[in-house]
Amino acid sequence: MKSLHRLKKNEDFSLVFKRGKSFADSKLVLYYIVKDRNLPFRVGLSVGKKIGKAVVRNRIKRLMREVVRLNQSHIPNGIDFVLIARQGIENQSFHEIEESFIKLMKKASLWV
Repeated sequence: MKSLHRLKKNEDFSLVFKRGKSFADSKLVLYYIVKDRNLPFRVGLSVGKKIGKAVVRNRIKRLMREVVRLNQSHIPNGIDFVLIARQGIENQSFHEIEESFIKLMKKASLWV
């Protein structure tokens, strides 16, 4: 996933949390905010320390990044969103995480 598709700054994350809408299931929480449609979408990932040690958290972030990369053609431009991993996700396969992501995007009416 390209650098221009990533949320990096704390202010960007804060804006999404404060002004955005959220949807959740047992594996993921999705916060999003609609911005200028001429800009590319941006995604931020968050995996808390309750999930596991650094190796486990980094693996989950890699899986989440790959889910977004493979499905980026279905994500509309102009959206900033944050994906937060919930406890129990460390036992899930890639396909289960992808299924959860797609379900949340459709629930938020963001799936094109």
